[in-house]
Amino acid sequence: MTSDATITCDVLIIGSGAAGLSLALQLAESYQVIVLSKGPLAEGSTYYAQGGIAAVFDENDSIESHVSDTLVAGAGLCDPAVVRYTAERAKDSLQWLIDLGVAFDQESDEAGNTRFHLTREGGHSHRRILHAADATGRAVQSTLTSRTLSHPNIRVLEQANAVDLISEQNVDGERRCIGAYVWSRSHGQVLSIAAKFTALCTGGASKVYQYTSNPDVASGDGIAMAWRAGCRVANMEFNQFHPTCLYHPKAHNFLLTEALRGEGAHLKRPDGSRFMPDFHELAELAPRDVVARAIDFEMKRLGADCMYLDISHQPAEFIRQHFPTIHEKCLSLGIDITKEPMPVVPAAHYTCGGVMTDLHARTDLPGLYAIGEVAYTGLHGANRMASNSLLECVVFARAAASDIAELMSKTPPPGPIRPWDESKVSNSDEEVIIQHNWHELRLFMWDYVGIVRTEKRLERALRRVELLQQEIHEYYAHFRVTNNLLELRNLAQVARLIIESAMQRKESRGLHYTLDYPDPAEQTQPTILEPALFRHDKA
Repeated sequence: MTSDATITCDVLIIGSGAAGLSLALQLAESYQVIVLSKGPLAEGSTYYAQGGIAAVFDENDSIESHVSDTLVAGAGLCDPAVVRYTAERAKDSLQWLIDLGVAFDQESDEAGNTRFHLTREGGHSHRRILHAADATGRAVQSTLTSRTLSHPNIRVLEQANAVDLISEQNVDGERRCIGAYVWSRSHGQVLSIAAKFTALCTGGASKVYQYTSNPDVASGDGIAMAWRAGCRVANMEFNQFHPTCLYHPKAHNFLLTEALRGEGAHLKRPDGSRFMPDFHELAELAPRDVVARAIDFEMKRLGADCMYLDISHQPAEFIRQHFPTIHEKCLSLGIDITKEPMPVVPAAHYTCGGVMTDLHARTDLPGLYAIGEVAYTGLHGANRMASNSLLECVVFARAAASDIAELMSKTPPPGPIRPWDESKVSNSDEEVIIQHNWHELRLFMWDYVGIVRTEKRLERALRRVELLQQEIHEYYAHFRVTNNLLELRNLAQVARLIIESAMQRKESRGLHYTLDYPDPAEQTQPTILEPALFRHDKA
């Protein structure tokens, strides 16, 4: 059968986290917007972000310092112009969130004046992190969600997976994105959505690894779709592993915010001794890649299942006040963090590379934007500094909204979209194949393309992902789409991009560490991959 269900709008936003909803709210006063959410609207990496958002609010801090700290953390691969652009717009972007109703924590100074409580995280030289206790992402997501659901010009489609982007050629032969095919689980069919502008706000790809702090929806969908549509990607080898995820069988992806270390928590071996002073002069406040490798090294050296994070030397009331979510979660698992340390392991946390964009969030494909973790802006370089991620979402959502508003009247409506054709496929009778391939992919990525890499491990991973992609392509061609099939197809594509990018980088830098090239090269540049479609378009 074919589906002739076509929906039209001005702007199609794929993804419903901080990037997607910020963009929607910026545009909805003037335009008709559709937001796709793969799960419930509140589900996504934004909701689970604990730490906060970086911006210069302290009179003793400066934009120059924020820029400098970000460049240092990025290990020589940040784009300085993008870093400055972001830092200069940070305060206004946070003020926009505050005006919407996000309640960041406040405190009173000695004179009784109220001000924002600022915390400090790894890589930052000043306290510049605005936060809502230890559940900042939840506060941001809840506020954005409430505003989105009450807006008459925003239509939200939940339980909806984008399958692929749709493009058309104009009379000059230029391709342009005009929407997407969308698998609606609630409708039970693939819909065609036509839009003047489309934005990828799909988050990262940490689900490609066996252990991750991310929710299940972080399957690299936007990166894979953009690649298939002919967009370049960059720096896919730089996958940030958060040093401290709770190690517990009933909480496999519960993240323990970096703010714990910002407020004095120590990392310890099983015998209670500290080890971070042996690895870096900043000890527990060293950049995340250093801390993650140190934990990984100590675990392997000692044959230990985990290390420990201990903040119990701080007053109990201080801990309960600043980290209520973590305190409550750990207590439910039998761990009282006011009295004992928390068992921790590193886990895949943030994708620093992604779809290449400019300062307007434009991709290589006209009409298509990418915002947030899905995008490579040049902000993060070889390592993302703590609390710059939600900031990037809001700054570039505002930039994209301004650009789209300027171009809207100059952009003709998209032409007719060819209906999705299911006439030659059937329902799968072997769903187990997807599950087996899923587990195999995530396991070999963890073993061969994880915190520490080698050329031999990467070669093994490449051979395996090539075989998996062949199997997945055959399966995709014969059976109707499902949520698991779409995610597996995208994860396999992103895994290959990560592996190929890692094989091109013959040095260790930031989050990419290889035993075959343990030192940084004297000169370095971003790793850029070009799909065949991009090369054809530019020929």
